[in-house]
Amino acid sequence: MNNHKKYYIFYINSQLPNPEAHLVQSTNAANGAANLGYPTVLVYLQKKTSTANPLSLINPFRPRQISSELVNYYNLQDNLKVAPLPMPWPIDHFSSKFTSSNTIATKYYFPFHILPHTKLVHSRNWNFIKAAIKNGVPAVYEHHHHENKLFEPEIVNSPLLQMTVTVVDTIRETMIKNGMPPEKVITLHNGYNRLFLERQPEKAAAWRNKLLVNDRNHLVVYAGALQQFKGVDLLIDVAKEMPNVQFACAGGKPKEVEYYQQLARDKEANNIKFLGYILHNELASLLQAADVLAHPHCSGKAATFTSPLKLFDYFASGTPIVATKIPSLIEFQNTPAIAGWCEPDDHIKFTACLQQVFATHPRKIDGYSETIKFVQQFSWENRAAKIMSYVHESMRPYIQQ
Repeated sequence: MNNHKKYYIFYINSQLPNPEAHLVQSTNAANGAANLGYPTVLVYLQKKTSTANPLSLINPFRPRQISSELVNYYNLQDNLKVAPLPMPWPIDHFSSKFTSSNTIATKYYFPFHILPHTKLVHSRNWNFIKAAIKNGVPAVYEHHHHENKLFEPEIVNSPLLQMTVTVVDTIRETMIKNGMPPEKVITLHNGYNRLFLERQPEKAAAWRNKLLVNDRNHLVVYAGALQQFKGVDLLIDVAKEMPNVQFACAGGKPKEVEYYQQLARDKEANNIKFLGYILHNELASLLQAADVLAHPHCSGKAATFTSPLKLFDYFASGTPIVATKIPSLIEFQNTPAIAGWCEPDDHIKFTACLQQVFATHPRKIDGYSETIKFVQQFSWENRAAKIMSYVHESMRPYIQQ
């Protein structure tokens, strides 16, 4: 096959779309590579019923135009191609190695259908990385969480494993302890989606009209997972302390939204709304609508590795940010990008910090230019270019002109 037609494969061992942070990260990483001109295909699972078209199993790898559903869900562009892998019943319906989607993808789909079209693989799925290397394909591995499992020496020492990427130094240290050669691990921040830079004053005004009720004139927005360690419980306590301020939380699964709505009622915090998952093409205007964006977080193990994915979209909005001092954010302490800092686990201090930022950083419809300027170094495209600089030139996909 012509070398120029070979793809940069990003593999996700999940169905899309889903509102998981790791899926937002992986889809946007692929999107950044595609925007640089690399022929990039996002490969993910498509679980179907027993009525799946048998022909799709004979020819399962068919790169195609990305759907408008995925474009809107994750703020992607048309340069990215997708190839959903059909996973008909009984795959993943029984607890067996032979009916696992992971096995099907790595032992059947990759060597027989994806391999002939692949120049480079990029994934957070270690089994897929191993399959690529065993089949002679260079790979880039992303790893964002602490694990105790040792890496296989024959894989990590293979020249085909070009680079592994993590987002904080604490994970890098764990990976090295588990056998990853230090020269093969880089720490690289996540990025922001470039559509978050586009000013949307009319849509932002519509959000304010919708959310600001009962004569409240300040809006605090949190976007991210609805979990206790992320500081969502703390934010409810903060809301109760500030009855004249409207709080809104974007994100979370339906059951989590329901749980937190009930918790807010139980705590009599009537000024906090849980909006559920907001499509990314609508999230940018919500962030621009806020007076302040909240980045609460509890202390503990998660604070050492949490990937501040939403932080860069926060920056791109140009909206003042109040953040807790946790290890993964510490490097931003001496930048203009965060308006207020406070200690974790203390809703009284977070409340005081918010009040201070209301006074020092009034809302600007066009956002704070120094924050917007600061964030531009963290685009997904810049991240993809940095990763590719670690890949040997002979192993890089051919850039489409």
